[in-house]
Amino acid sequence: MGGGFELFAWYFMRISGLLLVLMALGHIVIMHIINSVEVINYAFVARRWAVPFWRVYDWILLALGVLHGSNGIRVVIDDYVHHRGWRAFCTSALYVLAFVLLVMGTEVLLTFTPGV
Repeated sequence: MGGGFELFAWYFMRISGLLLVLMALGHIVIMHIINSVEVINYAFVARRWAVPFWRVYDWILLALGVLHGSNGIRVVIDDYVHHRGWRAFCTSALYVLAFVLLVMGTEVLLTFTPGV
């Protein structure tokens, strides 16, 4: 049986998709059902992110979302961009964008300090 990166990517999409559904449902329940829109403001987020668990939870949600989405777009690029040079360019641009988004989100989660 073959393996390598494509097999890993195939399994990653299934596992990350399941985790994303569960974590997104948890996010929706906490942020939109348990708490009303009237209480969700800067102070709410500051109190929530004062607990390390929520920062880790949000980072995992961010990382899985960016990686799952970029892997899906990579598959679309492989399927529809036939010219080798353009495919390499599009894939490289995708990886740079995914990296930048992940770094920016991580920076916010790590450096957020209430009241500053």
